[in-house]
Amino acid sequence: MCELFINANSDLWSSKTKSLRIQGMVTSIRLEVFFWNILEELSFRDHMTVNESITKLYLESLDAGHDTGNFTSFLRVCCSRYLSLIADGDLSRQLEVPLSGVDAKHLIQQEGLRNKQRQQLLPYRRLN
Repeated sequence: MCELFINANSDLWSSKTKSLRIQGMVTSIRLEVFFWNILEELSFRDHMTVNESITKLYLESLDAGHDTGNFTSFLRVCCSRYLSLIADGDLSRQLEVPLSGVDAKHLIQQEGLRNKQRQQLLPYRRLN
């Protein structure tokens, strides 16, 4: 297991800082290159730049009443959930399919059920 992760391209976990403007305020976000790559893919699917996608996520988070105090963690989780939904077969990775057109409520429901099933299995795995 470790070789799979240890021998991966180390550039993926190097950090990169990007500056952007959100509602007229200049801010910078520091993420690992791996996450910038995923954000690039997410943005491409909806015909946006990474800065546009990040701004949209930020503003929609505010509208939903979320605490944006740790926004970089939110972005990492967004990227991880995107890949998890793809791995579980709930979402296509076809770049020409916009994410804005997916049935988010259905995907979130499926994700919740799957996570609940996984959590129910975990205690049994720990005992064996």
